[in-house]
Amino acid sequence: QVQLVESGGGLVQPGGSLRLSCAASGSFFSINAMGWYRQAPGKQRELVATITNNTFTNYAASVKGRFTISRDTAKNTVYLQMNSLNFEDTAVYYCNAIGVRVIATNRYLDIWGQGTLVTVSS
Repeated sequence: QVQLVESGGGLVQPGGSLRLSCAASGSFFSINAMGWYRQAPGKQRELVATITNNTFTNYAASVKGRFTISRDTAKNTVYLQMNSLNFEDTAVYYCNAIGVRVIATNRYLDIWGQGTLVTVSS
């Protein structure tokens, strides 16, 4: 079984920063890419950022220049550094592992974390 555990969410004032972490654990050979999505109240889940094994990154236009995604492949961990946060960034942030090659089945799965709440409020 493969699990993603997120941490780092919380309450922050506008203009502040937070760093999210997501660690993958379990029995797997590799992970092709990892990313962050978010879902604000009453809205659909949307892409925030992704990063591949080759460290290619992709960002939503709304966070480009403010958020930075990084990855420690050896630790199977992905990070999201969020700066200059504003009210519109309030959401539950979900970690996503793409193309997880599971040892037991030798198949590829996409795995989601349970989510961590980020609240931007004054």
